[in-house]
Amino acid sequence: MDFNEIYKTYWQKIFRLCMGYVNNFDLAQDLAQETFIIVWQQLPNFRKESTVQTWIYRIASNNCLRQIEKEKRITKADLPIGFKDECQESLEPQIKMLYKFISELPETDRIIISLELEEINQAEIANIVGLSETNIRVKIHRIKKKLTQKFKERGQ
Repeated sequence: MDFNEIYKTYWQKIFRLCMGYVNNFDLAQDLAQETFIIVWQQLPNFRKESTVQTWIYRIASNNCLRQIEKEKRITKADLPIGFKDECQESLEPQIKMLYKFISELPETDRIIISLELEEINQAEIANIVGLSETNIRVKIHRIKKKLTQKFKERGQ
């Protein structure tokens, strides 16, 4: 698989995964782009120990986790005036709300539900996250329950 094919196949999926992590359209685009820069640089070194999809999702997840760690180190006083984490205006309100709720989840739950929304099979999610498939199944059930509860609380 060449880089152009990988990019066309996975760009939207990786972008949505990043959105699930950061709930910020511009930052998600930047993170997705950074992910593909890493993929392009590392493609010759890809050892095929996993599928290309698993490899790319792992790169994206690590990239997003690094960003979250950076944000934790930035104090609120360091943020520019008027700074807001908003999705692109064209996103529908319920989708915006879903991304907001996902961004409020613990980091591991964010990646699991984001991958589930991308219809990645649970065995592959387990491989990406490093948990058992059974544990992933239980976590997905609990995460969906939490998200449903948040929608109910908002009257959605």
